[in-house]
Amino acid sequence: MKKLLIFFCTLLSVSIFCQQKGKDYSNILKSKSIYEINAFLRDAHPDDPRRSVLKPKVMDMMKEYIKTAPPGDQKVKQIQEWLAMLKRKPSTKITFDEMNAIIRQKQIAKYQKQLQVGQSAVVYIPSKPQNVYVAPTAAIKTVVAIADTEAAEFNMLMADNPVEHKNKTVKILNSLFDNDPNAKECIIMIENKSDCNIIMRIDGIGNTKYRLPIPAHGDNSIVIQKGDYLLTSIVCGAQYASQKTIQKPLMVALGSSSSK
Repeated sequence: MKKLLIFFCTLLSVSIFCQQKGKDYSNILKSKSIYEINAFLRDAHPDDPRRSVLKPKVMDMMKEYIKTAPPGDQKVKQIQEWLAMLKRKPSTKITFDEMNAIIRQKQIAKYQKQLQVGQSAVVYIPSKPQNVYVAPTAAIKTVVAIADTEAAEFNMLMADNPVEHKNKTVKILNSLFDNDPNAKECIIMIENKSDCNIIMRIDGIGNTKYRLPIPAHGDNSIVIQKGDYLLTSIVCGAQYASQKTIQKPLMVALGSSSSK
């Protein structure tokens, strides 16, 4: 009995210690930080009585911030989005399904724009001496390098002719709009957060293989047959490998920018 009591006391001490190491919201009612109160609303129990005080408080703080923000303040857009969410929901917490829906809408807009333009929005031009690729943008040119072993292959995969590009774009859009769970195909999106262009190799059973080029700080999508796949890539010299069972739309994020 004594040993059992000691065990429960130890367990309780560990539990209290773990809670103390977490976020401390004991003085949250006195907080004047939009970010701290916003975090509390995401983390707190739905029945926490402090919610009724803090939600209207932080919404007023957000309105005041937007009203007094200087021109070009990059925080305004995020705070506007939070404010819009708080008008509809108890907090700015986003569920997995909501996040998927946001990503889906962004992808639909991206590929609809590409269809209107008639070609990829970004054109990759190889620089012959060093196998360096330049990605032109509206204002600046970003130069990124990839391994010599994949440079030519990356450029070849990116260089769709107009007919191929249109066909791929239409197929991706059809998959994005299709919510049929019995469909034999689904879309996979790869987000490349690294400073290097990469090729994602998606290998299934037998001869089922796909190659998807993803530019640095960009993303790309492909429609594939549902099934089990091995995903491999070289991300700025580092090997990536992961087994995925793909039965519904999937997003995979790789790498992180050295500038962040």
